[in-house]
Amino acid sequence: MYREWAAEAERAIVTRHLRRVWLLPGTILGRSGWPPTPDQRVHWHWNYWWQAHLLDCLVDAQHRDPTPARDAVIGRFSSSVRLRNFGKWTNDYYDDMAWLGLALQRAGRDVEPILAELRSAWTPDGGGGIWWRKGDRFKNAPSNGPAAILHARVGETERARELFSWLDSTLVDPDTGLVWDGLRVDDHELVKAIYTYCQGVFLGAALELSEVDAAARTVRAVAAHCAPGGVLRGQGGGDGGLFAGILARYLALAAQRLTGPEADAARTLVLDSARACREHAAEALGGPLFPSEWSQPAPDEHSRDLSVQVGAWLLFEAAATLA
Repeated sequence: MYREWAAEAERAIVTRHLRRVWLLPGTILGRSGWPPTPDQRVHWHWNYWWQAHLLDCLVDAQHRDPTPARDAVIGRFSSSVRLRNFGKWTNDYYDDMAWLGLALQRAGRDVEPILAELRSAWTPDGGGGIWWRKGDRFKNAPSNGPAAILHARVGETERARELFSWLDSTLVDPDTGLVWDGLRVDDHELVKAIYTYCQGVFLGAALELSEVDAAARTVRAVAAHCAPGGVLRGQGGGDGGLFAGILARYLALAAQRLTGPEADAARTLVLDSARACREHAAEALGGPLFPSEWSQPAPDEHSRDLSVQVGAWLLFEAAATLA
């Protein structure tokens, strides 16, 4: 069932969103909206990190059901990101680069240009960690979490542990176990907003580094505070459309790598969220159209966003690994 839903999500998003870049042969990226506005038709509206997660979903699908055709799409897609990013892999946002690095690394591409940027972003300011973006004075979970995961996966364990330790000592709420957003370094102000993807990337880093207690604590916190009625809560459209899907990805890993009640809780959160999302989908061109809030019916005001649709696809691919 979950594998079939993942395949449905893939067909729908490929049908509605994947198009050539600037009409150039051999290129392909995801249009950021459907139905597309005129600027979205030509990929003028550029969401670098949304494309990273779309690439990650294509890699998930290739693991689920390998085909030569999709393998070719993954290669074309990876090259098209660089083309649309004006010939380079990098930008000014370290969280964006970390996300693309994770997707490219899974796709078998060289990620050294991205790793070099992430290495250079670490400073002792604020106790360690990397910046959110160049020229800023903010350090946060959305940059340090995926960077820690990437460093761990390429064998740079010492740096990964530095980033994880900074997150664990600086941004974890001692009362709830939830991960706050970030730290404004100059005035030491903690930004205590709670976003689901912050929980996801912290969980992912803990799992990569075998920090079992921290991972289990995060699963418990998510179950208690981020999943009303047992379904992971959404955070609107735009960038927020990806947040719950990212959390679902790492909850699925937790279900496979942890033991005991936390593994069961992680599995239940992913599968129950997948059932809710599929139940509340609407029919559209190519297949189901998913809601931004998985416990409520589609379409909603955010359903046209690529981020919302890819977030759901992330969820279904995560569920498929647990089927």
